[in-house]
Amino acid sequence: MSSQAINQKDTEMQNCIQACLECHRICVETLVHSLQTGGRQAEARHLRLLLDCAEICQTSANFMLRGSELHRRICAVCAEVCEWCAQSCDQFGEDDMMRACAETCRHCAQSCRTMAAQAA
Repeated sequence: MSSQAINQKDTEMQNCIQACLECHRICVETLVHSLQTGGRQAEARHLRLLLDCAEICQTSANFMLRGSELHRRICAVCAEVCEWCAQSCDQFGEDDMMRACAETCRHCAQSCRTMAAQAA
């Protein structure tokens, strides 16, 4: 592998780590927002997805940070959970926090799909 390819791979991983950490942050903040708002936003299914997404994003970032050979598999799962979470947040499109969470989740999902597809 050329040094340019290695540098691009490292840059993509750093971008994915940042996307995962940002997604973790916004999912935790959105969870608190949902609890404070109440109503449909505080339904168990939605809250579970926010928690699942926050945790898998943190796990995915940790696997990449320590250079685990399993990070591609974790990133694939992370992308799937992020998509589900984005869809859940889309139900509340009139809420700015929910829109921001859905957008951040989709960005993280795309970044994780890229990492998951990379050759070892």
